[in-house]
Amino acid sequence: MSGETVITVVGNVVDEQVSLRFTPSGAGVCKFTVASTPRTYNRDKQAWEDGPTLYLPVSVWRQQGENCGETLQRGMRVVVQGRLSQRSYEDKQGVKRTVYEMEADEVAVSLRGATARVSKTSGGGQGRQQYEQAKHQSSREGREDPWASGVPGTQATGGWGGGDEPPF
Repeated sequence: MSGETVITVVGNVVDEQVSLRFTPSGAGVCKFTVASTPRTYNRDKQAWEDGPTLYLPVSVWRQQGENCGETLQRGMRVVVQGRLSQRSYEDKQGVKRTVYEMEADEVAVSLRGATARVSKTSGGGQGRQQYEQAKHQSSREGREDPWASGVPGTQATGGWGGGDEPPF
């Protein structure tokens, strides 16, 4: 990662539909755009003012990309950390353009104005097949709490193996 520009962006998902696609080898890639607007306090006007909005396209690969495709929706506040890159091209009218894109290493939903329920995935990166099976199964059965099952001490002992005190 030497020489790469690593940044963290906090903003809102602006896409109506977050894009989840799969490569021919089965690797998932999720693409969405984050809008981040800085706010500053103007002492003269004694009011908060919005600055110019940054719209940044984000790509997330493999299992994390699949998780993003299942989770993210328009308007969600997210924290994204990853590598910023710049790409130049010539459009159809012959005008040279430069775009900035981010390949995410980490994506998190902000809990600043929301709550979340986290479900651990089985991982494995099985791509499209696993995604379709999980989607079909969750729609048939409803979602269960995988964190509550198989944890030692959760049956009739108060959750920590005895009493109300944690084991640390």
